[in-house]
Amino acid sequence: WLKHFGTQICHLCSLISTHTLTKPKMAGITKRFTPLLDRVLVQKFKPEAKTASGLFLPESAAKAPNYATVLAVGPGGRTRDGDILPMNVKVGDKVVVPEYGGMTLKFEDEEFQVFRDADIMGILNE
Repeated sequence: WLKHFGTQICHLCSLISTHTLTKPKMAGITKRFTPLLDRVLVQKFKPEAKTASGLFLPESAAKAPNYATVLAVGPGGRTRDGDILPMNVKVGDKVVVPEYGGMTLKFEDEEFQVFRDADIMGILNE
């Protein structure tokens, strides 16, 4: 199990270093949408449609990676006693999100996703 997990981490690191990604646009969504409780608003990176040699890739060949930028976070979940649990991510973090799940929102022709804090798989350190 550990060997397989380590292989997946190495594969993820190689993907991060080889993919050219365009940064997401932070439209006025953060003024229009505030996550509640332990929810996190993210925007996934869009894959670059051009290779290093200058060739343009069709949309079907440019698979979107599961990396996203955190745009807004809720205040945190609550315990049974009413105490607030701190969030694991903060605005501006680059995170790995699940391929499926979360809720998709569309604002001004841009797509955003809302995940629970526990669904975020990890933070990418640069």
